[in-house]
Amino acid sequence: GTDQWVQRYENALDDYSAIMVKALADRLAEAFAEYLHREVRAEYWGYAKGEELTNDQLIREAYQGIRPAPGYPACPDHLEKKTIWEILEVEEMIGVKLTESLAMYPAASVSGYYFAHPDARYFGLGKISADQLEDYAGRKGIPLEEARKWLSPNLAEV
Repeated sequence: GTDQWVQRYENALDDYSAIMVKALADRLAEAFAEYLHREVRAEYWGYAKGEELTNDQLIREAYQGIRPAPGYPACPDHLEKKTIWEILEVEEMIGVKLTESLAMYPAASVSGYYFAHPDARYFGLGKISADQLEDYAGRKGIPLEEARKWLSPNLAEV
């Protein structure tokens, strides 16, 4: 896989090629995610049959539905990756693992949710206040400090 090529270039002290392989692998993973989203819209779920969008329209995300991912502004909780991995048996089915910090390995991997509703839009959550953090930790059943750790980039002065 990609890691073997990266290791080969790093062993040869060819940092440029190693970086380029990583970048290409990341772009291919994102491109396949876009392709799969189109297939879901037009074929599998079929709510956008006959969809014909230009590249500019695709870049502007002019299609119906969204595919947000854990760790991004609309759903900053990386812990939900654990739920996805458990329900879909991701590691067993395709070998993608979660690191201790919940990064995906191999790094050229993507995950997320599909929402087909015509009114679904991306949004930023905004800063999380102290009372929201406490409520979240309680609902999630985790210690407040663990919630703080995972949501720290999104916390207001807590």
